[in-house]
Amino acid sequence: MLDDTDRRILRQFQAAPDLSGQELAERAGVTATTLTRRLGKMRSAGILRGARAIIDWAALGYAVEVSLRVTLDKSQSNAFEEFAAEARRVPEVIEIQTFLGQVDVRLSVIARDLAHYQTLYREKLLALPHITDLEALMHIARVKHDETLPL
Repeated sequence: MLDDTDRRILRQFQAAPDLSGQELAERAGVTATTLTRRLGKMRSAGILRGARAIIDWAALGYAVEVSLRVTLDKSQSNAFEEFAAEARRVPEVIEIQTFLGQVDVRLSVIARDLAHYQTLYREKLLALPHITDLEALMHIARVKHDETLPL
């Protein structure tokens, strides 16, 4: 598992992923060689899966975010697979989560405005296969969004 040095490296990397290797090593209190070796081990172990750019979709003109809670027809053996395959094809669906319970799937959907969402809802989302119930929840505010881990 992780030791204190690994945790320190990951804390610094989460806090400032755009730092150079040398700057990250200095902040973590290790040499650049140690940093490279430890990050390599964490990647090999699947702990560190990569780094990514986070794009603010609202800054690109997407002003509406909706969560759709979907219940699927469980009498169909391939309902989830077929639903998920079609939902993946809708570019405005930015996240698909599955659940156990009455709600089977949650889709996170973005749209430029309410008119765009209405068109998207009628033409693409309602056309997804095997839906028995669909509930839309309009996002008002994101109170907390943090992908960092308490290391």
